[in-house]
Amino acid sequence: MTPDETPAAAAFDVQPIMERQTRVAPHLPLLILMTLIMLIDGYDVFMLGKIAPAMAADFGEPVTGLTLVFILQQAGLAVGSFVVGPLSDRYGRKTVVLICVAVFGLLTLAPIWARTLTEVALMRGMAGLFLAGIIPNAAAMLTEFAPPHRRAAFVAIAFTGYTAGGAGSALVTIWLLDSHGWESAFLIGGIVPLLLVPLFALATDETLQFRIRRNPRDPAIRRMVQKLDPALDLSGVDQFRFGSLADEDRAPRPGDALSVFRDGRAPMTAMLWAAFFVALGVIALLGAWMATFFYQLAGVPLSRWAAYSLLSFAGGVTGTTSIGFMMDRFGRSRVLITLFIVDAVALALIGLLPFGSAPFIAALIVWGYCQAGGQAGINVICAQAYPTSIRASGVGWAFGAGRVGGIVLPALGGAMLAAEASLSQVFFVVACGPLLVAAALVGIHITMARVSPRA
Repeated sequence: MTPDETPAAAAFDVQPIMERQTRVAPHLPLLILMTLIMLIDGYDVFMLGKIAPAMAADFGEPVTGLTLVFILQQAGLAVGSFVVGPLSDRYGRKTVVLICVAVFGLLTLAPIWARTLTEVALMRGMAGLFLAGIIPNAAAMLTEFAPPHRRAAFVAIAFTGYTAGGAGSALVTIWLLDSHGWESAFLIGGIVPLLLVPLFALATDETLQFRIRRNPRDPAIRRMVQKLDPALDLSGVDQFRFGSLADEDRAPRPGDALSVFRDGRAPMTAMLWAAFFVALGVIALLGAWMATFFYQLAGVPLSRWAAYSLLSFAGGVTGTTSIGFMMDRFGRSRVLITLFIVDAVALALIGLLPFGSAPFIAALIVWGYCQAGGQAGINVICAQAYPTSIRASGVGWAFGAGRVGGIVLPALGGAMLAAEASLSQVFFVVACGPLLVAAALVGIHITMARVSPRA
């Protein structure tokens, strides 16, 4: 054995400490702050649709004049999803989160001083690049910090913040739009993340896995390990590792995003991309057209649909809050496959049942639960599918595929309206989406069993 090999062989393995931890308290600051960051992320992504008419009127343009704003924001989110993940795997999750939150906060303030909608569109496109960095890093950090029996729950709870952020943008619009103008929405969306930056910097740490990979002799590692197990005696230990030496040898190079297709991961990655493409595409389709479907095909006033849509939001919050605990207890794949099948049934019933009836309301709540809970669930599976060195890349690229689906699938809604399909026909077609996701999840379950996430 050469002198260079001796320290690595004698390094203290942190993985057993991480795997047997049961205490949640040490990780609560990260969970709370990440949930708040996810809340403002969801707020920033969805607020534009709420204030679009007021913005257009202020700039003297029709609402259709904001088309470029929507397109560039979605394009920024898609491009950012593919770019930011590899950077996080290379330079650290905490560092990239801080940069993303600070920059998207500043870029969210910028439209207040814009002179044209073209300037607003460019700013929202650039903001989208940095907004896209939040979700993959949240999933990666929470997966790497949380106790094994709470990993799914931690990620799902953080995504409750994202769901609540969409509702928060609606509340801000109701309370402030008339009295303070559309600028108030951007003011809140910009100031809050800037306030969170110093809190996140002071109250959170980089993950142990990343620190060990970057510098196994980093003094901060000892402090973090002893925080997990205060009774642990680390005297004489000056070097750490995570997992066996064989695992380290097989691990992909940090930030090598193409490794999501190597070492037997290609089938799993392809099916994850398919699941995200359809799942996020269906969410975008229904977000863009659901009110119009009921208005044009069933004569339901927009205001009445808006009131009933709050029921689906309540189901969605319940879904994102509870799905992690269900997955931790009953198994990831079993729970999610069932959830997406029920989602499809609920969607089909929404198109068949009389609007406003008790069965319709039940189907609406179940659909909200399954859609939001299901998306949070596949986020969890994706985060756990890849090793630390490419985890943010894997999640980011899967979300990139989903963002593309969010651009492509809404066109199906317009096509069905143009074809004069009935309401029941429309929802039967849309219900095929969750069934496709369920089929992809079966394939993901099979292929994940063949691939070690630490390899």
